[in-house]
Amino acid sequence: MARPIKETPILFGSDARRFEERMQNPPKVSSEERAQIRHSYETIIKMMVD
Repeated sequence: MARPIKETPILFGSDARRFEERMQNPPKVSSEERAQIRHSYETIIKMMVD
């Protein structure tokens, strides 16, 4: 049987400011990293379909 989902905590103060800043300016991902992520994703999808 599934467990109930816990409530999402509310952020205050410096944690909230840091979170907001990160959401506005996400970390940059290089094209090589993006290609590796895409390759891993496609590999996993192929494993699930077969």
